[in-house]
Amino acid sequence: MPTHHQGPEHEILALDAYIKLMRATESVTSRVHETLPTDLTVTQFAVLETLFHLGPLCQGQLATKLLKSTGNLTLVVANLEKVGLIKRERQPHDLRFITISLSPRGRSFIAKLFPKIAARIADEFSVLTSSEKIELCRLAKKLGLRATVK
Repeated sequence: MPTHHQGPEHEILALDAYIKLMRATESVTSRVHETLPTDLTVTQFAVLETLFHLGPLCQGQLATKLLKSTGNLTLVVANLEKVGLIKRERQPHDLRFITISLSPRGRSFIAKLFPKIAARIADEFSVLTSSEKIELCRLAKKLGLRATVK
C-alpha cells in the first residue's frame, strides 16, 4: 500500500519506501517468530542469541547491542534467570557491573533453537538472489547508520 500523502515527490518516495520497509519487516518477523516457543518473547530470544554468539556481557552492553533500554532489559533478564536460562554475576572488582551469561541449560536451549531460526530466516530470504541480499544489507546499513553520519 503506497502512501496517500500529497506532498513533494521526495516526501512521497520516502514515505512509500518507509511503508514498504516496515510492512516487509513486520511480515518477515511475524513468520520467523512462529518458530519461537510460545513461552519465549522476541526480546528474550534476542538476549539468548546475543549471549550465545558474543559471550557474557554486562547489562549495559547487552542493552546497547539490542537497542533496548537497560530498564526494559532488567525485567527480561530477571525472567530468563527465573527459568534458569541465564545467570547474573556481580563483578568483585566493581560491584556496579553485573555480567550476564548463559547457564548450561540456556546454552543447550539456544544451541538447539538457533539453527531452526536461522533456517527459517534463510527460507524467508530465499525469494532474493545473493546479489539482492548483498544490496539489501548495504542499503539497510546505510539507512541505519545515517544518524551517525550527520
